[in-house]
Amino acid sequence: MPPTLPPEPRRFHQARWDEPIIFELSQPGLRGILPPRPEPGVLQAAGDPQARIPASLRRARPPALPKLTQPQVLRHYLRLSQETLGADLIIDAGQGTCTMKYSPKINEKLARSPDFAELHPLQDEETVQGILEIMARFEDILKAISGMDRFSLQPQSGSAGIYANAAIVRAYHADRGESHRDEIITTLFSHPSDAAAAVAAGYKAIILYPDPETGYPSVDALKAAVSERTAALFITNPEDTGIFNPHIAEFTRIVHEAGGLCVHDQANANGILGVTRAREAGFDLCHFNLHKTFSSPHGSGGPGAGAIGVTEKLAPYLPVPLVDFDGERYFLNFDRPKSIGKVAMWYGNVGVVLRAFAWAMRMGAAGLREVAEVAALNNNYLMKRILEIRGVDAPFAQGHRRIEQVRYSWEQLARETGVGTEDLGRRAGDFGVQYWLSHHPWFVPEPVTLEPTESYTREELDEYAAILARAAQEAYENPDRVRSAPHNGPIHRINPAPLDDPDLWAMTWRAYLKKRDKWPDSDSSSTR
Repeated sequence: MPPTLPPEPRRFHQARWDEPIIFELSQPGLRGILPPRPEPGVLQAAGDPQARIPASLRRARPPALPKLTQPQVLRHYLRLSQETLGADLIIDAGQGTCTMKYSPKINEKLARSPDFAELHPLQDEETVQGILEIMARFEDILKAISGMDRFSLQPQSGSAGIYANAAIVRAYHADRGESHRDEIITTLFSHPSDAAAAVAAGYKAIILYPDPETGYPSVDALKAAVSERTAALFITNPEDTGIFNPHIAEFTRIVHEAGGLCVHDQANANGILGVTRAREAGFDLCHFNLHKTFSSPHGSGGPGAGAIGVTEKLAPYLPVPLVDFDGERYFLNFDRPKSIGKVAMWYGNVGVVLRAFAWAMRMGAAGLREVAEVAALNNNYLMKRILEIRGVDAPFAQGHRRIEQVRYSWEQLARETGVGTEDLGRRAGDFGVQYWLSHHPWFVPEPVTLEPTESYTREELDEYAAILARAAQEAYENPDRVRSAPHNGPIHRINPAPLDDPDLWAMTWRAYLKKRDKWPDSDSSSTR
């Protein structure tokens, strides 16, 4: 008799509303609210407000907004929320490199308080001393954690922080008359944004590949890459494999001897808080993702905050304004002639900073180190459980522990069953968990990257491992069940064709209507 599959780890079925686009729900004449007409006295005092707007700035016709009743709007967005998996609903250990953790709701309440939410960036500095003090105090926390001398909280994402650091590197070398330095060195398993931001800033990216045994580039490989054209080293450590480069101080020394700067991408700092610091490793610049490590909600691409820190010699180049204190009051300092300028509107995503500050204050120095210790413990426990599953492996540094995440490979499973990592990811969704593969291109064959943070209990990690074990066993015994997944989600499968062709991308409803007839299997009667 064929072996019997164990009971499913979790009974799960996501809501499936087949919800239309909100524009499809629109009907002429429907209203969600009817504003009261102004009183005659108000009209007389205000006059015609539209007359004050130049004719060139007035709309020729009203905006094409959807027209729905309040109950329709409520039902629409509640249904969409039930079709969504997120950190507050599931075990989110499968979002590797994204550091998904529990975000305390008291911090959400703080950020939504009228004392903060009703502030305006154009208010006089005297009226916003509280939030300026919080920004200054949080900068001090980041300085203590990293060893850097000054921070800017302005960049609105990790990639924006990396780009700002690249701009600082460029300004520093230009100031020294060394604009010929046009190369930035990074590594294959550093965040792709390190190479992408460098190229966007006008640099040539030099990629170092990992040693097959250790998982990180050799010192000799770095020596061969540095030259008089080296502007900086941009490196994630630990890398996206969870492997920490123990020779990092040697790396920074070599780059410094060549005249370059060293930039530490610390978006994945969750496993090293209070354990290692950028300064002691020889770095000149660094950045933290506050929407990852510091428990401000990740936001799936926004809002974020990529706080950038620098040593004293690079502080003059930080974006303006910085928050300074003159002994009596906090103020926004724009008087910085060497600054690279602004890199975001206003002062960045201050709400993200506020949440991160509240979290760090609640944790304290000892708590932040405990975060790193528990995250590393969780990761290595989950790795032990995952490697017990048939068909999976953890390439590089085999037999060694990792820090806060692991990039696994299902190459053996795919070879033996024809079921790949994308199939497993869709099947994992049938049990109500997320599963992330890796950045493209796949240097690790059939990858999956798991990062359990300090938020998860042993029981939850056991459940996550059991879900993957179940899916892998199905691949060997009933592969069609896995290949045809998902079965319990709001949609069956996504047609990847429009995502692979920029000519078919539609970021707005109007753009979609223009391109709809070009879509594969287009049906003008439905957007599904």
